[in-house]
Amino acid sequence: MKYPLMRNNILREDLDAVIEHLKQDDPILTHGANVRAFEEEWSTWLGVKYSVLVNSGASANLLTMAILKIRHPEGGEVIVPPLTWISDIASVLQNGFTPVFVDIDPHSLAMDTKQVLAKITGKTRAVFLTHVQGFDGLTDELVSELERRKIPLIEDVCESHGATHNGQKLGSFGWISNFSFYYAHHMSTIEGGMVCTNDPEVYQQVRMLRSHGMVREANDPAVRSAYQQANPELNPDFIFAFPAYNTRNTEIGGIMGRSQLKRLDANVRRRTENLHRFLRQIDPKKYRTDFKLEGSSNYAFNLVLQKPDEAFVQRLMAKMRESGVEFRRGSAGGGNQIRQPYLKGIVPENHHKQFPQVEHIHFYGFYIGNFPDLRDEEVDEICAILNSVD
Repeated sequence: MKYPLMRNNILREDLDAVIEHLKQDDPILTHGANVRAFEEEWSTWLGVKYSVLVNSGASANLLTMAILKIRHPEGGEVIVPPLTWISDIASVLQNGFTPVFVDIDPHSLAMDTKQVLAKITGKTRAVFLTHVQGFDGLTDELVSELERRKIPLIEDVCESHGATHNGQKLGSFGWISNFSFYYAHHMSTIEGGMVCTNDPEVYQQVRMLRSHGMVREANDPAVRSAYQQANPELNPDFIFAFPAYNTRNTEIGGIMGRSQLKRLDANVRRRTENLHRFLRQIDPKKYRTDFKLEGSSNYAFNLVLQKPDEAFVQRLMAKMRESGVEFRRGSAGGGNQIRQPYLKGIVPENHHKQFPQVEHIHFYGFYIGNFPDLRDEEVDEICAILNSVD
């Protein structure tokens, strides 16, 4: 592809840092000092107390819902968007909760605040909000109302590293937040993710859940001592508090994360410049340009038709393929998750029709690659290609 979704997201300097580590006579490869250092540096960058590196954003989602399940073994409802990656909803189901879907605000592509608040019931255990494609999905009303009602906010920031709300980084508002370091995202550890929180109990539980539920993974002596005293017949090295998982990352992931974090802020600024240039030039008669831009860290250029037009969509896709413009139809996660086979029998038949904003994105929305070394002239060429479709 002449214009791919991502280019040069792992640089020579990242690989050199890994090579230097491997040159040691006996380098540690499983998680160790570099993982711990990356967690601390990430927490400082984000503005939270605790971060735990895992092997993917999907694992971050899974552990987060497992934490919620510890607090609510009886189950309940989690409010989720239909425009998100599958792992958000899958993690809800895997932990025995019921997903309650809310349509999106077309300007931010995140769940509409008023609809979220209207769906809260006595069974609501959390609001699991996705910051889609680098946009700020929060509103002051949502944050204050959830706090007032004592409903935990969980932030999926997997596509939105460095985005802000009122100048504060997304991922520092919620009870827990999740990030992904997949190759195509704002920064990459090849595969990887992070669970972030200010809650010390959550932090200790995530550390254990990440590593088979082993109590020795807790770094709070009081936590380890409590389990040891309650289980004197067990070897202290092998006390398993939870029927958990192995979602650990590696020293290589930690090294790459530390290397990439140094240029993340600069990359976010460049992505934002690209987005503004893109939106200034695409034809507003054909495509939406009225997105919520304040605080955006743009993951990808969103191309959403103003009006439903299947014939135009077919011509547009043919033109992009012919011109070497890589794209994904349906935006985040391929569009309306409620249409997916894994939800059949879980949601009512034709439930997807109750979400017109996501339905429009499903059929008439796309995203196109935006990345730090995308040149101005390439943005201009992409816009010319898109505007040429009649």
